[in-house]
Amino acid sequence: MADKHISRDGRNDYVDSLLDPKIYTGNDCTEEEPENQNLWPRPVARKWNLMLFMGTCLLYCARMAMPICAVSMAATFHWSKIDSGLVLGGFFWGYCLTQILGGHASDKVGGEWVLFISAASWGLITAGTPFLSQLGSHTFALMTLARFLMGLFQGVFFPSLASLCSQRVVEGERAFLMSIMHSGSYLGTLLAGGLGSLMLDRYGWESMFYIIGFLAGLWAFIVWQCFLKGKITPKQMETRNNSQCKMSRTRWLSLFKKPSVWAMVFAHVCMCSTSYTLLSWLPTYFKESFPHGMGPVYNVVPWLAAIPSALVGGYFSDLLIDKGFGVALVRKIMQFFAMGVSSIFVLLLSGAVEFSSAVIYVSVALSASTFNSSGVNVQDLTPSCAGALYGFMNMLGAFMGLVMVSVSGYLIDITLSWAAVFSLITLVNATGLGVFLIFGDARRVDLKDYCQVIVI
Repeated sequence: MADKHISRDGRNDYVDSLLDPKIYTGNDCTEEEPENQNLWPRPVARKWNLMLFMGTCLLYCARMAMPICAVSMAATFHWSKIDSGLVLGGFFWGYCLTQILGGHASDKVGGEWVLFISAASWGLITAGTPFLSQLGSHTFALMTLARFLMGLFQGVFFPSLASLCSQRVVEGERAFLMSIMHSGSYLGTLLAGGLGSLMLDRYGWESMFYIIGFLAGLWAFIVWQCFLKGKITPKQMETRNNSQCKMSRTRWLSLFKKPSVWAMVFAHVCMCSTSYTLLSWLPTYFKESFPHGMGPVYNVVPWLAAIPSALVGGYFSDLLIDKGFGVALVRKIMQFFAMGVSSIFVLLLSGAVEFSSAVIYVSVALSASTFNSSGVNVQDLTPSCAGALYGFMNMLGAFMGLVMVSVSGYLIDITLSWAAVFSLITLVNATGLGVFLIFGDARRVDLKDYCQVIVI
């Protein structure tokens, strides 16, 4: 009787085991755990979305503080144009150095902690910049150092965000989260430009650094108090998917042999370089081509248009995936808008256009560029090391941005025309888009030997 009871329990366990979905790999049928243990619950995700949006906004406010105050600071400290350029350029050298390091650290310990430490650091540097300017006669060196440190600590932000998104957010909601972050950057640029001008006139350039630094510190305090204090951030899951992807030198070399990875990196570098070029030269283009044009119009309208566009693009991308469209197809569609459609409107600026038409073309071009999906694609291909890889391609994008901005200035001096610059931007975007459309993919490649995942 006892034997019969045991046998019945055994059959029940067997049936239950068949009904219990488990994940096996096609190579060796090794059992894996479901990959949802580290995902944020929806209420927590909503809170983080708001905090990350505000953090990105403050990040760009702090980043734009010195460029906005550069004229006033140059007059105060008797800087030449070359001196101002060197001080402002210090940011990019620091920004490039910590991209990979920030992403790698986020992959290991969690992006929440890296973002917290980063915000506290660059917030302190921002608030302390006016004090550094009063320490002695070496103001130029101290301001360059402050700008370098700003770039150093802000360089970890977006790689950490990519890592955080790949570990805590489901695939069908990643694009919208990234679009929220990018819309925060546009809002930060707007606030820094609009409110910064008022503060400069009334309270002096120091006030802008004090307020932005204080707000950044307040943001870091809230994150610590509400999300991190007394809590242990779960490490990246030790499932077979990730244990297969210990990012040794051999694994990195293997990863960079994948065409889809290089297509994503190449498209991202092209996109970054053209974006830096537009950001650097558009104000000069409007000022020289339309000397009587209203500055607030061309400095504000394109960014206002980009904010809702970024949100719509992310929502539309996730909606298509939810409707059953392939992830790779959706990524390519969005990239076509970001690099293809935007380039068409950039190229229209090469001809003789009216001021209103130029503002519309630029607004559409910037709005379309917010559909960029290369930052999301890295989470599709390599979720276990998304932060480090995003940092790598962001570093290349920053370097190429500096090169392309310089080449564009040379072309303007030689040709005395903006058509060459806009044609160069179109060519670079078209090349990056073509490579991504041909070789881009969304299948995960950080698994050993492309293990096929089978759900039973």
